[in-house]
Amino acid sequence: MARVPSLLQASQRAAESPTDTELAARVATGDSAAFTTIMQRHNRLLFRTARSILRSDAEAEDALQDAYLRAWRAIDGFRSEAKLSTWLARIVINESLARLRSGRRACLEALDAADAAAQLPQDDDADRQPEGMAMRAEARRLLEASIDRLPEGFRSVFILRAVEEMSVEDVAAVLDLPAVTVRTRLFRARLMLRHHLSRDMNPALGDAFSFAGERCHRMVQRVLGATGRPGGEVPAAAEAFSA
Repeated sequence: MARVPSLLQASQRAAESPTDTELAARVATGDSAAFTTIMQRHNRLLFRTARSILRSDAEAEDALQDAYLRAWRAIDGFRSEAKLSTWLARIVINESLARLRSGRRACLEALDAADAAAQLPQDDDADRQPEGMAMRAEARRLLEASIDRLPEGFRSVFILRAVEEMSVEDVAAVLDLPAVTVRTRLFRARLMLRHHLSRDMNPALGDAFSFAGERCHRMVQRVLGATGRPGGEVPAAAEAFSA
C-alpha cells in the first residue's frame, strides 16, 4: 500500500509533463526553460545521431551544440504535424554532414574505461568487482569500435534503429530513406558487426578464464597446505604449473 501514493504521483507528473509540441511553442516565445527540457529529452538520441556520422565524441558534441543553436533560431519553422525528434535529428544530421564535407574532423577519443564502466548497468555483485567492470568496459569498447567501422549509411541506420530503438518509419523519415532500405541496411549492418566482433574477439579467446599468475600460485599453495607440505616448499611440478 505504501507504493500507491508514489505511483499516483508518478502518473500525475506524467500527465502534467508538456508534450514536445507544447515545448516547441513555448520556445518560440523565448522560453529558455522549455528549450532546456527539450535538450534533456533528446540529448542522447541526437548525440548518437551525430556520432554515428562523425565517429568522434568531441566532434559530435560540437556538432550537437551548433545544431541546438540552429534549432533555437529556427523553432518558428517547426510544424506540429511532424515529430520534434525527427526535426531535430535532421538538423543534427545536416550539421554533421557539413562538418564532414569541410574536413573538420577531430581525432577519435579513447574511451575512459572507468567512466564507461560507471555508465553501464550493473546487475549483480560480480559486475561491481574490478574484473567484471573491466570486462564490461572492454566489451563496450569492442562493440563501439565495431560500430565505428560500419559504412556511414549503415552506421546511422544501426544507431537509430538498434541502439535508439526508433521505429523503421521514424528512421526512414530522419535519414530520408525508403523503409525497405532501412530494413536492408540494418540487416547488413548486423552481419558486418558479427564479422567485426568475431574477428576482434577470436585472439582474446585464448586468454578467456585465465588461471595464471597469482591465482595459479594461490591454488598451488592451497593444495600443498591441504596435503601437509610446507607452504614455501613448492615441488618442481607445481613450479612448472604456476609458471
